[in-house]
Amino acid sequence: MSEDLTQHYSQILSILGEDTQRGGLVDTPKRAAKAMQFLTDGYEKNLDDVVNGAIFEADTDEMVVIQNIEYYSLCEHHILPFIGQCHIAYLPKGKVLGLSKFARIVDMYARRLQIQEGLTKQIADAIQEVTGAAGVGVIMEGKHMCMMMRGVQKQNSSMVTSVMLGGMRNSDATRNEFLRLIGK
Repeated sequence: MSEDLTQHYSQILSILGEDTQRGGLVDTPKRAAKAMQFLTDGYEKNLDDVVNGAIFEADTDEMVVIQNIEYYSLCEHHILPFIGQCHIAYLPKGKVLGLSKFARIVDMYARRLQIQEGLTKQIADAIQEVTGAAGVGVIMEGKHMCMMMRGVQKQNSSMVTSVMLGGMRNSDATRNEFLRLIGK
């Protein structure tokens, strides 16, 4: 795949009018291909491998919050970056997930061509699936280069999306506790 990507990046640069043999661009197609493979390596991962059995028995049913998980993704409409923070809460039902696995789940889905709305739902559904929690909440904040660098060029714009499942959706008090804990 890397060789195909390299050739395509070389063609794109040529179509743009660049000389792909000039000093600064000689290795650019190869570097761009390598970067794109890294930025989209979420396609090569699956939930079972990411979780890797890190689900533990726990005698708690109180809310667990993991906040400020940094992420970056590429929008599926323009293949431009969007970056931000993800906040996750869940209500355990006898099982908790290893802490680092939340960030790994976020990365797995973020490193695919996405829209923020879909990314938020994928993360919530995955956490629900692996933990069997009584409720899951995911809030994502993002700054989108497709809106900042092109189009309307609004530098201070941001987007917030949320998905609430189970007890996080059905209980105003629980949802408000989550929002309060993350300072929203």
